Parts: sequence; C-alpha cells; structure tokens
Amino acid sequence: MSELNITIILSTPRSIRFLLIAVFAFMATTTIPKLALAADEYRTVSVADPYLEMHTGPGRGYPRFHVVDRGNSVEILKRRTDWFLVRTEKGKEGWVSKEQMELTLQRDGSQISFGHANLEDFTNSKWETGLLAGDFGGANIISAYGGYSLNPHVAVEVWGSQILGNFSNGWMASVNVVHETWPDWRISPFITLGAGVIHTEPKSTIVQGEDRTDQVAHAGAGFRVYATRRFILRAEFKSYVVFTSRDENEEVEEWKVGFAFFF
Repeated sequence: MSELNITIILSTPRSIRFLLIAVFAFMATTTIPKLALAADEYRTVSVADPYLEMHTGPGRGYPRFHVVDRGNSVEILKRRTDWFLVRTEKGKEGWVSKEQMELTLQRDGSQISFGHANLEDFTNSKWETGLLAGDFGGANIISAYGGYSLNPHVAVEVWGSQILGNFSNGWMASVNVVHETWPDWRISPFITLGAGVIHTEPKSTIVQGEDRTDQVAHAGAGFRVYATRRFILRAEFKSYVVFTSRDENEEVEEWKVGFAFFF
C-alpha cells in the first residue's frame, strides 16, 4: 500500500479490522431478499377521513395542491418510503402521506394497512446519507456523506472525511459520481469516480512539518445492502491519486464500511 509523504500509521489493531469485516459479511448474508409490497397492494381505496391532502412531491415540504373529499376514491400508483402517488377519479395525480393513506378504506370497508419502507423504496429512493469508517493509507478514517439519485442508476454524492494518524491528522472533501448496474438488487454493487481536496497537518515533532492541501482523484467499487426499513449497509474500496506540488504524485488505498439511511 502506498503512503502519503507524511507518515501516518494505523492505530487500530488488525484483529479489529477483521472483526468488522466478518460482522458486516454476516449481516449482509442474513438479509434474504423479500419484497414487502405485493402488486395487489396497489389498489383503489375510499377516503374515510374528512379529506385527503395531495402534494406535488413525496414530502411535507412540497406544496399541497388538491384535496379529495370524504367518500371519493383514489387509485394507488406508487410508493416512495412513507409517501404514495395516487390518482383521483378525475385523473389528478399527487402524493399523499402514509398517515393519511392508512385512514382510507378498502372496497370491503376494512381499513387498509401499509408496511414500512421496503426494497422497492430502496430502489426508488432519491436521498441517502450515511456514516462509514475504515482505513486510509494506514490511518483511521471516518466519513460522512449525502447523496442524490439522478435516476435509479446514477447518483451524485458529497463526502467529508476526518483522517486520524499517529503522526499526522487531516481532512478530505470530495464529490463523487456513483453508478449502479442493478439498483433493484438487495445486494447492489456499484462503481464510483470522484475528485476533491485533502489537507494534512503533521503533529508536533522535533522538526515541525508543513501543512499541505492537495487535490485528489479516485476510482472505486463497492456494494450497498438493503437491511431493513430505511437502513442499508455499505462497503467500498477506493484508490486515490494525490496530485502534489512535488515531482511525483502519490497513491493511497482506502476501504470503509458503515451504515446509511435513505429517504
């Protein structure tokens, strides 16, 4: 493994790293694929509450544009986490919260019930945020990220990382593009490309080193595992190139595992 010009030594014992990988692998293999929403759940229901509020998007931040009165029916077209896309008898389409949808009635007069977010919601989710930890060229790294899906196959992510070594610390910020070939799989592999900046600060020594800020680029691969409800497990490997002001660029390898939340 190539190292940065500054010396950074991993303080976490190797046995702990193997334990993290083993736990992650066990959790990944025990999440057996199972679709919670069957096709027959997408049905026509009647409004039992005084009214049903329709929004322009799947969230309370989207404006309300239409109200369906009690006694009228709506057809459920699609679900995204805790929001449902419905169509009225007059053809209007909008998003309704899960709380209001659970107050509607089925054709036999019984109240309808919906499960929690599931695999289909995982595939169709737009936003994702998570926290991962691992190894960066021999140093500990903790990373947080937020991502937005442009479509089921391509997402844009913004990352922020703290790097902790025995002889130096640092931080890194990057923007990544992620591509998933099979987004509807419970265990979904992906590839990623990105670029950003890295800043390193040597710790106090006899000879004080110089703080550095360099540009970086990376390529990597990994997989996301739908765990339960809105949570996923994520593991990835990245190979970085650090573009330094010296004659030679530097290469650093990184691996991380962690958890994420989609909505």
